[in-house]
Amino acid sequence: MLSKEERRAKVIEVLNQARAMELYAITQYMNQHYGLDAMDYGELAAKVKLIAIDEMRHAEMFAERIKELGGEPTTDPLGSLKKGQGVREIFPFDATLEDDTIDQYNQFALVCRDCGDSVSLKLFETIIEEEQAHMNYFDNVGNHIATLGDTYLSKIAGTSASTGPATKGFVLGGSAGA
Repeated sequence: MLSKEERRAKVIEVLNQARAMELYAITQYMNQHYGLDAMDYGELAAKVKLIAIDEMRHAEMFAERIKELGGEPTTDPLGSLKKGQGVREIFPFDATLEDDTIDQYNQFALVCRDCGDSVSLKLFETIIEEEQAHMNYFDNVGNHIATLGDTYLSKIAGTSASTGPATKGFVLGGSAGA
C-alpha cells in the first residue's frame, strides 16, 4: 500500500507529463497558425490559434493543480516542434496528436483514481472532453481537404485570421490599469 505522499507524487508526475504535452501542443499549434496565415488560409489559422489558446488554459489548469498538491510545474514541452507543414499535413497530424493525448490522459485519469485523487481525475475528464472536440475539428477539416481538395481550400483562401476580442489578453483587455 502506497503512502499518501507516494500517491500524491504519482499524481503530480502524471499532471506534469500532461502539462508537458500541453506545452508541446501550444508551440505546435501556434507554429501552424502562423504557417496557415502565411499561406492565406485565415479561417483555418484562426481556429488553430483558438485551439492553441485552449491548450494554454489546459497547461495552466494542470500547473495550478500541481501547485495545490505541493509540486513544481514543468516548463519543458514534451516533443520537438514539426515545422513547415503544408495545409494537407497539418490536420491529420493534429487529429493524431489529439487522439494520442486523449488516450494518454485516460491512462493518467486511472492513475489519479487509483491514487484516490478525485479532483485531479475530474480535471482530466474535463480536459479530455475538450481534447475530443479539438480532435473532431482536426479530423473533419482533414477529411474535407482529403475528399474535396482544392475546392474546399479555395473557399477558405483569403479569409480573415482574426480571432476577435476574446484573445486580447491582459494588456489589451483592460486589466493592466485596474
